[in-house]
Amino acid sequence: MRVTPTKLNIAQLADILTTVNLRLWCGTLIKTLALPAFGIVVFLLLWQLVANNIITSLGQFPGPNQVWEQSNNLLSEHQRERNKETAFYERQEKRNAKKLAKNPDAKVKIRAYTGKATFADQIGTSLLTVAFGFMIATLVAVPLGIICGLSESIYRCVNPIIQTFKPVSPLAWLPLVTMVVSALYVTDDPLFEKSFLTSAFTVALCCLWPTVVNTIVGVASIDRDLINVSRVLQLSATVHIRKIVIPSAIPMIFTGLRLSLATGWMVLIAAEMLAQNPGLGKFIWDEFQNGSSNSLGRIMVAVLVIGVIGFILDSLMLAVQKRVSWDKQAILR
Repeated sequence: MRVTPTKLNIAQLADILTTVNLRLWCGTLIKTLALPAFGIVVFLLLWQLVANNIITSLGQFPGPNQVWEQSNNLLSEHQRERNKETAFYERQEKRNAKKLAKNPDAKVKIRAYTGKATFADQIGTSLLTVAFGFMIATLVAVPLGIICGLSESIYRCVNPIIQTFKPVSPLAWLPLVTMVVSALYVTDDPLFEKSFLTSAFTVALCCLWPTVVNTIVGVASIDRDLINVSRVLQLSATVHIRKIVIPSAIPMIFTGLRLSLATGWMVLIAAEMLAQNPGLGKFIWDEFQNGSSNSLGRIMVAVLVIGVIGFILDSLMLAVQKRVSWDKQAILR
């Protein structure tokens, strides 16, 4: 005889499910929001405690309050500079309108605004520089890694070069890159500033190697069954690389790309300091040379911005990796 649940049993079951769902939701909320928030609060308290006990030649080491104040000042400076730029172009438009009203055939010119680069402008310059260098490194590293992974002979020829240049510091590359760019990039109408190219190529040289190494490992570790299938089907070299090699090596390639991007972002700051490329590195160096009472706070703002941007870049790369990779277990969460 079948026993049918009563209304009371159904209600109790619904209460149990609701309680379980509520506990799961609370657990997820604690893991995703409460614990990170607690860690941030503890960090801020320790930061303020340490800052109160450090006195430098420029005054007290900045705590969270001073950094927040300087971040607002930098934002205000950016807004004032943008207002000046808008007024500058409005004056030109009025002046040109008067010329055209008097003489419709008159030649008018719009001059570019050459005001001071703000902190936000320097963030944009740094992002553009690291993107340029990262793309150059990727276009070289991925094909080179695939070739070395497919051919043991080529790998043995190239590996000593990779192992020799991989540990070289960006500070060692920078003088050489500066001289090469100055010698080869000679033009009356430059598309890029020499300081920009110097920083970008230095970044490219330093973030080249993680992608090369990981791509080689990914290609060399392809399942032998897949290689045998390719041979049985008599796939051409191009189709073999496109259908077998790249999809199989994607997880390791993206691991290398993430490491390269993180390396490039770290290298960029030092490169901009020495090359005087108008980015975050130059901002930090200029504030250090300025030596005002607000300099430490402004430098600390730049340090936090560098860290946050690095975290965002890595998260974006991880999101792309999750979207294009078939091997979800190979992705570090």
